[in-house]
Amino acid sequence: MEMIVAIFTKYGLVMAFLIIGVVMYIAGLISKATNKRIAGSAIAILIGLVLAYVGGVASGEGAGGLSKIPLFSGLGIMGGSMLRDYCIISTAFGARISEIKKAGLAGIISLFVGVIASFVVGVVLAIMFGYSDVVSATTIGAGAVTFIVGPVTGAALGASSDVVALSIAAGVVKSILVMIMTPFVAKSIGLNNPKSAMVYGGLMGTTSGTAAGLAATDARLVPYGAMTATFFTGLGCLMCPSVLFLATKAILG
Repeated sequence: MEMIVAIFTKYGLVMAFLIIGVVMYIAGLISKATNKRIAGSAIAILIGLVLAYVGGVASGEGAGGLSKIPLFSGLGIMGGSMLRDYCIISTAFGARISEIKKAGLAGIISLFVGVIASFVVGVVLAIMFGYSDVVSATTIGAGAVTFIVGPVTGAALGASSDVVALSIAAGVVKSILVMIMTPFVAKSIGLNNPKSAMVYGGLMGTTSGTAAGLAATDARLVPYGAMTATFFTGLGCLMCPSVLFLATKAILG
């Protein structure tokens, strides 16, 4: 047993793949037990959140989750920015140009509507919880766009570290909600073709949430939703520290 622990500690990424494989297998069994009314990916996400909480409590590190325990340190690599960005980029190679063109104006409009709507909701919530100064409200609003846009905006505007942390938290909550809820609302909103997936990605943003949600709905839609969701993040990074900041400043004074 000591030898096995030593091997998996040394080759952490191998252990990470094993853990994810087991979690996905268990999630698949639970999904079958519900006649696939609940997508396996959504169940896996919930299991992952529970394990992250348990790991954070057990290690005493909190934010690090299971990755702070030496045996599971490979999860930090698997869930890190390098592999995440690689996955985001690689999904684009599955998209067909002919389908992308079909989104046309609707796809472009969805990007602007999605960014502005998410930002407004974030700003309103920030004000409701007492963050009424322009910089804090804008940073938290940007976090509601995505958890990447939040810290980018906070750094540009000179927001405090606790406000930046809140912006990241807002983006993570949004991402998780999109992951879990997408399979449940897909049928009612007609999310069953590349064009609707691109519009959905433009409205929701949060590439990780959109990609996971679409994977649980129909894996063929992932490249299209992920593509516009990626543009969503870029557009948010441009608009939030500039145009939307100035608009918020004009309103709040």
